[in-house]
Amino acid sequence: MSFDDHAGFDRPRRTRPRTKDRPDYSDDPVGLVRTIDRGRYRVVLTGDDEGREVSAAKARQLGRMGVIVGDRVRLHGDVSGEEGTLARIVEVLPRDTVLRRTADDDDPYERAIVANADQLVIVTALADPPPRVGMIDRIMVAAFDAHIEPLLLLTKADLASPAELEAAYTPLGVPVLTTQPGADLDALRSWLAGHRTVFVGHSGVGKSTLVNALIPGAGRTTGVVNDVTGRGRQTSTSAVVLELPPYPADAPADAERSWVIDTPGVRSFGLSHVTRENIVAAFGDLEEITAGCPRGCSHETGAPECALDLAVERGELAPARLESFRRMLGSGQ
Repeated sequence: MSFDDHAGFDRPRRTRPRTKDRPDYSDDPVGLVRTIDRGRYRVVLTGDDEGREVSAAKARQLGRMGVIVGDRVRLHGDVSGEEGTLARIVEVLPRDTVLRRTADDDDPYERAIVANADQLVIVTALADPPPRVGMIDRIMVAAFDAHIEPLLLLTKADLASPAELEAAYTPLGVPVLTTQPGADLDALRSWLAGHRTVFVGHSGVGKSTLVNALIPGAGRTTGVVNDVTGRGRQTSTSAVVLELPPYPADAPADAERSWVIDTPGVRSFGLSHVTRENIVAAFGDLEEITAGCPRGCSHETGAPECALDLAVERGELAPARLESFRRMLGSGQ
C-alpha cells in the first residue's frame, strides 16, 4: 500500500468566513469608572440606569489600552449589578482631561492618575506636616499642563497662619481656601458644586478627613502624622470617585451633579512629561507678553531682555505675579 504525502492538501478547510464587521456597542450603556481593584472595575452607570453600580473587567479587544479612575466607558453584558455578575468594558470614551505624573523627573514613563476631572484641589496642611511649597508647585504645574483648574486648600489653620502661602499663590489667580477641624465647609462646597474635582496632596494633610466631612458615610480611612519624621502615613490606597450631596440643599433636580475623586497621598510628583512651553501657555496674559522676548529666552530671572521684566518696569505686570510664575517655571522641565 502506498501513501500520497500530499493527499488532502487541497481539501477545503472548515473555517469561519473572514469578515470585517465588528460588533456594534453604540447602544450599550455608559458608566463612570469609580474605582479599580486588582483588575476589577467598579462602574457607576449613567443615563437611564443612572446610579446603579456594576462590576466589570476589561474586554480583550481593548488590548493594552489603560482604563483609569474617572474614565467614561461603554459596558457590554450583564449590567444588572447583582452579586456575582460581571460586565465587560468594551470601549473607553474620549477623555476631556488626564492628570498625569511621573515617578521622578528622570522617569520617561507617565502615569495617568485620573481622567475627566475639570478641577484639582491641592490639599496642604499648614502644619503637622509642614507645607512643602515645591510639592504644591509641582502639582499645580501638572494641573496647568492638563488644563485642569487648580485650587489650593490649606488645612489645619488652627496651627499656623496661611498668610505666606496666600501671598505666594494669589498672584497667579489661584483660589486659596483655608479650613480647620470643625470649620464650616460651605465655601469649599460652593467651589465643588457642579464639578468633577480631584483631591491631591501629601500623605497626612487631611484629604480623607475632608472627604468624610463632605460626604457622610464615605468611610475613607484616616491616619496620623509620625512625630519623628513629620510625615503622614498613607491610608487611602486607591483612587475613588464619590458623588457629593447637592449644594445648596435646595438645588434643582436637574442641576449638574458633583463628584470628588479622592487619591492616595503622594510623596513625589515627577514632571518629566511637562515642557516649559506648556507652563507658559497655561498663563494666557503672560504668554502674550513673552511674544516680545528674544528667541530662545528662558523667561527665568536674569534672562537678557526678557519681556516679562520689561513689563514689570512699565508697570504692566505685578512683581509678585512674575515671581510666582517663575517659581512654576522652576518646577517644570
